[in-house]
Amino acid sequence: MQSRDARFDGWFVTAVLTTGIYCRPSCPARTPLPRNVRFHPTAAAAQAAGFRPCKRCRPDASPGSPEWNVRGDVVARAMRLIADGTVDRDGVTGLAARLGYTTRQLERILQAEVGAGPLALARSQRTQTARILIETTDLPFGEVAFAAGFSSIRQFNDTVRAVFDMTPTGLRARARSRRHGAPGLPGTLSLRLPTRTPFAHDGVFGHLGAGTVPGIEEVRHGAYRRTLRLPWGWGIVALTPQPDHVRCQLTLTDFRDLASAIARCRRLLDLDADPEAVIQHLGTDPHLSALVAKAPGQRIPRTVDGAELAIRVLLGQQVSVKAARTHVRRLVTAYGEPIEDPGGDLTHLFPSVTGLADVVPEHLALPTARRHSFSRLVQAIAAGDVELGPGGDWERTRHRLLALPGVGPWTAEMIAMRGLGDPDAFPVDDLGLRRAAQQLGMRGSVRALTDHSIRWRPWRSYVTQHLWTALRNCQYLWIGVFQATSVPVCCSPSDGGLGGVISVGRSSSLPLWKTAPARTRATRCGALTARQRACAASISL
Repeated sequence: MQSRDARFDGWFVTAVLTTGIYCRPSCPARTPLPRNVRFHPTAAAAQAAGFRPCKRCRPDASPGSPEWNVRGDVVARAMRLIADGTVDRDGVTGLAARLGYTTRQLERILQAEVGAGPLALARSQRTQTARILIETTDLPFGEVAFAAGFSSIRQFNDTVRAVFDMTPTGLRARARSRRHGAPGLPGTLSLRLPTRTPFAHDGVFGHLGAGTVPGIEEVRHGAYRRTLRLPWGWGIVALTPQPDHVRCQLTLTDFRDLASAIARCRRLLDLDADPEAVIQHLGTDPHLSALVAKAPGQRIPRTVDGAELAIRVLLGQQVSVKAARTHVRRLVTAYGEPIEDPGGDLTHLFPSVTGLADVVPEHLALPTARRHSFSRLVQAIAAGDVELGPGGDWERTRHRLLALPGVGPWTAEMIAMRGLGDPDAFPVDDLGLRRAAQQLGMRGSVRALTDHSIRWRPWRSYVTQHLWTALRNCQYLWIGVFQATSVPVCCSPSDGGLGGVISVGRSSSLPLWKTAPARTRATRCGALTARQRACAASISL
């Protein structure tokens, strides 16, 4: 607290007895006397104890605790499900059923671990959702109340007054006095997603941009845009990286999906990670220390939908990225739900698992064995045998994936890393990963690299991302171009590669293999460094 270290924001909050206010550890206000301070593991616990959030540091809007992304136990799974809005949709009974516990057991476990039960945790999230809607939209307060998950307007008013010490009208008036710029489109929200620094956004955004599938994803005006299938409707999100946060523009058909959409965007970009812990641990390995120091704060490119990621990984087995993108695009065009996108070229939602379960395998342009694998995977997800949501058990899901035909260790680990969010997943069979390890002086065999990776636990997913971005022939560049689209580039893809996208001076995205000549396209951008120009010029089309 005395050093105001922002690295601990989200890990816990500090409550001051004399003021009745709780703050982030990095709050710039005067440090209180130690005897007047109480520590709480979550904002919900502080609110349950009768404290209000500080209006200066806004602790309820700090990055989430990285602990829930590192752990795979019932508490971490419950916290991820609550963040995804499960309590608001299914109640505490539904949450307990998803986790395999009784409501009384779950209440006791959460109370002991995080200082608040599932209802209190959901109430805290509900209140933050209401605050966002109050401050960023002109919705009537009645609609805000029900969109945020409150059961009545009276409950909404009482909660807002108790938590923020202000009425909804006062919150909106204060936000309007600070608001700049013209209002956005109806149904559109502009948010700031905080993250911990350092934040090496080039890696995660470059990876996502390089693998965009037309129709459901695109890179436009320096932002990664994609469609979202949500519990109450659908949405479109545009994510633009900044040094210490991500600008998020959300368009929703139903504001009840706001909390879920924010949670999925944060999960997609791994914004709740603890980069300092990763840097400190991996920096002790002499093979990795220079690589980690060169680009500290790498994030794992994850997903907004575990089922979508699993299907895309399966379709990408043993083919080039161009072929994988073609397979996914055909699937989206044939079975995805059409939508309208006034701000871009997005056309569809990724097909639902229920819809894909009815697909006739013979209609898919895939090898016979791959069709069978696709059908079995979709059936397992639809039946609930494979749980790929935020509350899934990592090890159980791995075992059940490996029991499916056509799913090997590489596929299971890729799904665990990007779909489930396991920070220790390690696709050691990945050829690009092994090549990068050899370039750094490590032995590249599967057995030798597996043995060496024991010292990297529990952060092997982050090692994977570092090694991918270190490949001499495959570098992800997210190049911010003034008055043009940002450009993710992946040079000379190996092992299928990850493809690339380049678009200079326009707002559209083109696959890199369709831009010719590459040297001319890359050199046209004055913002490219000499190294980036050399990288783009080395691409063999």
